[in-house]
Amino acid sequence: MPENGRQQLTLLLDQLTDSLKALRGLGRQLSVKEEQLVALAKASPKVRPSMPTLKAEFIGNPGLDTAEDLETVREILDDCQRCKLAGGRKNLVFGDGNPRAELMFIGEGPGADEDEQGLPFVGRAGQLLNRMIAAMGKRRDEVYIANIVKCRPPGNREPEPDEVTTCAPFLQAQIKVIQPKVICCLGRVAAQNLLQTKKPITQMRGQWLIYHDIKVLPTYHPAFLLRNPAGKKPAWEDLQKVMAELGWQAPKKGG
Repeated sequence: MPENGRQQLTLLLDQLTDSLKALRGLGRQLSVKEEQLVALAKASPKVRPSMPTLKAEFIGNPGLDTAEDLETVREILDDCQRCKLAGGRKNLVFGDGNPRAELMFIGEGPGADEDEQGLPFVGRAGQLLNRMIAAMGKRRDEVYIANIVKCRPPGNREPEPDEVTTCAPFLQAQIKVIQPKVICCLGRVAAQNLLQTKKPITQMRGQWLIYHDIKVLPTYHPAFLLRNPAGKKPAWEDLQKVMAELGWQAPKKGG
């Protein structure tokens, strides 16, 4: 079966399963045939259609849709004044790492340290992320790190919808240029905005999702892990899934 047909079948079966579950919840007794349909849906290939993109267009940013390298994307972004976050920033935080990385990390937005240095994930959470990357057997300069928004929201609040929408074309362009094999969303805000969902991170973490045919695996934000050390074990399990997908091997202890 063609891939698009398989995706459509899976989506229809998922919708059917949800409808049957709703009927069951209302006290409706399912017939044998209906039960068979539920079983069929559960046994269907685990292929999912691409998730919706961030609600933004390249319109108003000439050349962004055809940019072939990160330098061009950065030049188009320029000294961005497109949203209200620009007025409070010290430095725009574009991104950092390998422009041809297999793995791309996407976080929420710059904090105070990032705003000061103009680089993503350089504070305490960034130091933990560096250790997480090292545990995967890689260096920071072998992956790519970016954020949903490129300027620090005041008081480290969550970015607002208009700010996300304004920044989205540049994140989309970065992903398009880098063409990572896997995106790892760090935390709820990154995952919800990239995948256009309202699901909590507890339901998404460790689950393979899709963004424009790129596999996405959400996990906990390093800042959350600093406050909640118990989350480090499941977060490491998530990163091990990423490593398995990419064929990476963790370094041997003492090696």
